[in-house]
Amino acid sequence: MEPTNDNALPLDIRRKKLQFRAWHRGMKEMDIILGNFADRHLDAFDAPQLDSFEMLLHVPDQAFYSMLVHGADVPAEIDGPMFRRIFEFAKAPLSTP
Repeated sequence: MEPTNDNALPLDIRRKKLQFRAWHRGMKEMDIILGNFADRHLDAFDAPQLDSFEMLLHVPDQAFYSMLVHGADVPAEIDGPMFRRIFEFAKAPLSTP
């Protein structure tokens, strides 16, 4: 089944849904990384950035975590500005703006 996105929804509702999904991944470590990233950045994202973030939410937790933390190879379809932004966020202490 092909993942769907909510790009027809108003941006504020879409942001709230994505924020919820970021905090409820299933793997606590990814909840913390993506949930905090969403809290910090989603309000400023436009529709194409939300599309990119939503696409990354479809990546399985173990694979995503391995790419972010353990340096696993990042497939070309995942590697992009949003992934790199999350990667940099994951490396920074949570207290940094």
